[in-house]
Amino acid sequence: MNRLKKGPALVGMGKIFIKMVMGLAAIVVASQLAIAAPKEADLPSADYADGKRIFTRHCAGCHGPEGKGDGYRLLGPEPANLTRPATKTKSDAALLQIIHEGKPNMPSWKVRLSESESRAVLIYIRTLAR
Repeated sequence: MNRLKKGPALVGMGKIFIKMVMGLAAIVVASQLAIAAPKEADLPSADYADGKRIFTRHCAGCHGPEGKGDGYRLLGPEPANLTRPATKTKSDAALLQIIHEGKPNMPSWKVRLSESESRAVLIYIRTLAR
């Protein structure tokens, strides 16, 4: 029976293979750690806290405390359910326009809320649509 002798080329290829496997394992572990770690955007911010405070004060009465549209129906038909996917697909500009200009059954907030307050509410609303 012929036996292959391990030459320097075969040994070198084995070392390369081991390095590739170890590198791949490191990539897999690092990606899992990145997925498990909280993202900076997921951490509460001052804008989030301000947005939640403003939402609770001015919006929750109609939209409900969790934004599900289950608040009071003082101004007409059902207030928007801000947790629905339709809210998530709207652009920031579209949502800010609704906040500023209102809708037929929603008042305009451009006089009462500053631009930064409106953006803080938007940041909070974005967390509801997750």
